[in-house]
Amino acid sequence: MISPARQAAYEVLLRVFEHDAYADRAFRSAAEVLDERERAFAQRLAYGSVQRVRTLDHAIEALGRRPVRKLDPPVRAALRLGAYQLGYADTAPHAAVNESVELVRRARLERAVPFTNAVMRRLSDGIQPLLESLPDGPLKESYPDWIYETFVRVLDADGALALMQAMNEPLETVVRLVRGEPPAGAEQTDIPGAYRVERVDEALVAEGSIWPQSRGSQLAGLCLGSSDGERVLDLCAAPGGKTGQLRGEVTAVEIDSARARELRQNLATMGRSDVTVVEADGTALPPELEGFDRVLVDAPCSGLGVLAQRPDLRWRAKPLPELQLALLRSAAGRVREGGTIVYSVCTLNPDECEAVVDASGLSVLPLGAEWPQFAHPSRPEFLLTLPHVHGTSGFFIARLVRSPG
Repeated sequence: MISPARQAAYEVLLRVFEHDAYADRAFRSAAEVLDERERAFAQRLAYGSVQRVRTLDHAIEALGRRPVRKLDPPVRAALRLGAYQLGYADTAPHAAVNESVELVRRARLERAVPFTNAVMRRLSDGIQPLLESLPDGPLKESYPDWIYETFVRVLDADGALALMQAMNEPLETVVRLVRGEPPAGAEQTDIPGAYRVERVDEALVAEGSIWPQSRGSQLAGLCLGSSDGERVLDLCAAPGGKTGQLRGEVTAVEIDSARARELRQNLATMGRSDVTVVEADGTALPPELEGFDRVLVDAPCSGLGVLAQRPDLRWRAKPLPELQLALLRSAAGRVREGGTIVYSVCTLNPDECEAVVDASGLSVLPLGAEWPQFAHPSRPEFLLTLPHVHGTSGFFIARLVRSPG
């Protein structure tokens, strides 16, 4: 007998690593029939296994003595799930072993059952000592080497390790107060309008009272400083959390039609029927979109600051500096002379952060004095929120101005 939660987690592993599915979407469909308790357990197993897959594969290969890439996909998924339970989830060993074997049997791979059973028993005896023996670094924390090396460039080796460890654990849960009173028991934070909560009350979200949004994300929206009477452009707007923060006559641009629909729905939920949504490419805007007082460029990026929330992102992340610079230059062409641009990305990669700003030719309006707790460690004119320091998602934020000439 396989528990519904483990079955759901197994399906997520198969879909993410064998069919290139996104973990959150795969989990949504796999966990549809689960009750709240089972759903929470399934999510922990699924997301944890996806997140830790590099370390899990190392353990499976070291103790199972066979390359993971050569295993049948159901065997690979079952072993990864079982190894995660034995290494990180305090699951009773017999439950992890038996249910991994049953998953392979249910996949009609009877010939692979003895192998799965043998490897799971070796993992049961040996995975904890193996994990403890690993040196600190990207293998032990389960990150690609290039991400670790990027973090070292920003923070040094000790900071990179602390950051990786922080993003292997859940960060704080924060909501933005849209209207009305804060949720019962909510704790005010150092960001105006941002409240720390035990869990997100979906009923309050549905009625438009609150919006789930990290402190780092809310800080980016606040730094634009838009006010009533100003013309404001949000260049990469979906899903709309930051858009909903902006005051003035707001135009929100989104290139993808499905995401534009989601953006409209989210803005309607927040009571922002005054926002104009335009489906367009932010690098090739319609000519009528010009002369704005302020522009927010919350650009697509590698997402290295939100790896705690997106367990599969570390395995698919790619830097996007060329696109980011194109969007920033597009924004510069649509803001009035002397107008303000805020460039933000949810990554800590210097190639997508300060290097893009430096290449843009725009003048910097320093932010560090306004928000000293978030000042960039080496470039204090910018802001950099750090998960291991601030407990929130990682964001780089720059405020820029289009100067005369």
